[in-house]
Amino acid sequence: MTAAWTAWGADQPQWGRRHARNMVSDETGLPAGFDPASGRQVRWTADLGTETYSTPIVASGRVFIGTNNLRPRDPHHTRDCGVLMCFDEKDGRFCWQLVVPKLGPSPYLDWPRTGMVSPCTVEGDRVYMLSNRNEVMCLDLAGMANGNDGPYQDEGAHMGLPDGPAEPVNPTDADVLWLFDIDRELGVHQHDAAHCSILIDGPYLYLCSSNGVDDTHLRIVAPEAPGLIVLDKATGRLVARDRERMAPNTIHCTWSSPAIGEVNGRRLVFFGGGDGVCYAFEALPPGLPPDQGRVLKKVWSFDCDPSAPKENVHRYQDNRREGPVNIMGMPVFHGGRVFVAAGGDFWHGRRVSWLKCIDAAQTGDVTRDGQVWSYAMDQHCMSTPAIHDGLVYIADCRGRVHCLDLATGKPHWVHPTGGEIWASTMVADGKVYVGNRSGELWVLAASREKKVLATVDLDGPIQGTPTPANGTLYVATMKRLYAIGGPPAP
Repeated sequence: MTAAWTAWGADQPQWGRRHARNMVSDETGLPAGFDPASGRQVRWTADLGTETYSTPIVASGRVFIGTNNLRPRDPHHTRDCGVLMCFDEKDGRFCWQLVVPKLGPSPYLDWPRTGMVSPCTVEGDRVYMLSNRNEVMCLDLAGMANGNDGPYQDEGAHMGLPDGPAEPVNPTDADVLWLFDIDRELGVHQHDAAHCSILIDGPYLYLCSSNGVDDTHLRIVAPEAPGLIVLDKATGRLVARDRERMAPNTIHCTWSSPAIGEVNGRRLVFFGGGDGVCYAFEALPPGLPPDQGRVLKKVWSFDCDPSAPKENVHRYQDNRREGPVNIMGMPVFHGGRVFVAAGGDFWHGRRVSWLKCIDAAQTGDVTRDGQVWSYAMDQHCMSTPAIHDGLVYIADCRGRVHCLDLATGKPHWVHPTGGEIWASTMVADGKVYVGNRSGELWVLAASREKKVLATVDLDGPIQGTPTPANGTLYVATMKRLYAIGGPPAP
């Protein structure tokens, strides 16, 4: 039975497939539809908080998802906090949770009730997470059930308020092994929410800084702060950072996640800056000691909208017709090219976005000559593209799913779902899965011809990307996590 299960599928230990970050899975046998009312094709469900924006991650027999604490699991931890919940993959049993108090005093630092929005990244028995307080945390996969392993030993104090007593540390709490506070160590000023899916490359963790504007949205507090940083995954010490000064041209915040790929024998890390520029940096060789002053070497940069203003950009705050652009989804590396969506800020910018296809083999400023094609969307876009079988799928915030030709960027079809989409499409088993904020999970055929296979109404908005793993599809609404289809996990 174990051998059959191994052949069935695989874990999904991070957001997006492997280093390239493509939203594609090799899972098969996934259901086209299910019925939450009758329980048909539903393996199990689990209660979450009241607001869940994260994507489920499945690894080592566990399912992880970020949420808030307004439906507390533990009577010792009842205030508004960010929470990472851990469930047993086979039956949805609650295992443990990471509880992190909100970062104050301003609500614009860590928006009330938003919870923990970053998806974690799992490797072996280590869980790497960006908390709502913009702290990079390395957690023990087993939680406190096997004791407080350290070297970090201050979990109780960390769960309490800064000027209050430590809170009890229970067997269902997370075991923090090390912690790196980005705001404190690098002078970053986070805004609204800290968000990143951490990329693991050998001994290193690559992630964005979540550096953004102040409460007025008219000023960058930390103009010299980095956009992309690298930590030692064993110790949490800083290894490198960029010095591209992305911050002054960031209209809102830095929320994209990095990807990696090999181009002509050279390994490059791709990053979407809050300034609307896609960057490629040299990947670091293994064995480097921590160094507060080490700078990532830029190989190329691509400005997704060179006609946009480049100075005093915050004067365009709330201008829906003109202004700078930003990048919120992840770049995807495929076939020597980088695919990235950029556009006006959803909350404060102009209503326009594009999916850009960039030649990853050039060097320098490739804005003029690096573009292979560009596809325009008449609305904002927060999504990461999915690339499969010569097609590119991407959703926009207007609620439309686009199927494009990989070589040319020409559309094969566009499908309106009737509700805003903040998440990404996921391609698996010949299907395109995507949820919208109207609480509908749409299942479309992954083909050049548009075909709707199913629409499932769930109990609330779907903010995260569906996750296929080990023969099961995981979908989270604001309040509930669904495990759909597949045999019970061993």
